[in-house]
Amino acid sequence: MSLTSYDPPERFVAGTVGPPGNRTFFLQARDGARISTMSVEKVHVIAIADRISDALEASGSLPAVPLAVDNEPLDTPFEDDFRINTLALRFEADRRVVILECHDRDPDADEEAQQQAREAGLPAAIQSVQVTLSAPMAAEFARRCKALVAAGRPPCPFCGLPLDPTGHICPRANGYRR
Repeated sequence: MSLTSYDPPERFVAGTVGPPGNRTFFLQARDGARISTMSVEKVHVIAIADRISDALEASGSLPAVPLAVDNEPLDTPFEDDFRINTLALRFEADRRVVILECHDRDPDADEEAQQQAREAGLPAAIQSVQVTLSAPMAAEFARRCKALVAAGRPPCPFCGLPLDPTGHICPRANGYRR
C-alpha cells in the first residue's frame, strides 16, 4: 500500500471544477510543497461533512471559536492523484482529532479482487491518503463541504430535483418544463 500521511496538513479542503450541474469534486491536502488531490463523488462530500459534524458534536469537541474561513480555490496546477473509492473516518478522543482515510480501492480486499484490479490496469499498490485534522480544522472542513454542495444548482420548488439553467422536466408537474 502506498500511504501519504498529513498529520496535520497546512490545508485540507474540498473544491470543485466546472459549472453547477457538471462539476467534478475534489479533496486536496497540502503540506508545504507536497499536495495530494483526489477526485470524489458529491455524495461522499456530503457524507464526510455530516459524519465529521456528528463526531464533533457527539464528543463535545465542536470548537467555540471557528478557524478563519477558507474559501480559496483549490491549489493549482492540479490533476487528481486517484479517484476515491473507499473512505474511512474515525475520531480519536484522546487527541481530539478526526482522521480521514481515502483509498483508491478497498484495502481489505482479498487477493483475487486485487488481481482483478491489476488486470484492469490499476497500480499494484493501493494508493491511500490519511489526513489528521484537529477539531477546529475538521469543523471548518465540514462547513466548507456543506457550502460547496449548497452552491450547486437550486432545487425545483415542486419536486426538489436540481434545476438546470434551461429548467427541467418536473415529475410533480406531469412532465411540464419549469
